[in-house]
Amino acid sequence: QVQLVESGGGLVQAGGSLRLSCAASGRTFSRYAMGWFRQAPGKEREFVANISWSGGSTYYADSVKGRFTISRNNAKNTVYLQMNSLKPEDTAVYYCAASYTALRIGVADFASWGQGTQVTVSS
Repeated sequence: QVQLVESGGGLVQAGGSLRLSCAASGRTFSRYAMGWFRQAPGKEREFVANISWSGGSTYYADSVKGRFTISRNNAKNTVYLQMNSLKPEDTAVYYCAASYTALRIGVADFASWGQGTQVTVSS
């Protein structure tokens, strides 16, 4: 399995932007579809966005569509989540995850997970 490490979280005011990165170990990164999830205190982990092996296909949760952009650089073994127009309700721990199957949105569909990075949006 691939090992994943997220970075880029922090504290930002509402309306601001952050870019999360997820670095993967191993030479098989390009074989994995990748996803971003988030979990707020007291809530279940929820799907945010995913991207296919090549980066040619993406899918977003309705709550972030038009504000967040997922991308990947297979040469750098890295997937990104650009987050714009952030809202207080975006506050959560953000996780990246790897899946053998493209464009899945369920937690159980992802085999490998990072440790998470905290994103806090103040009002």
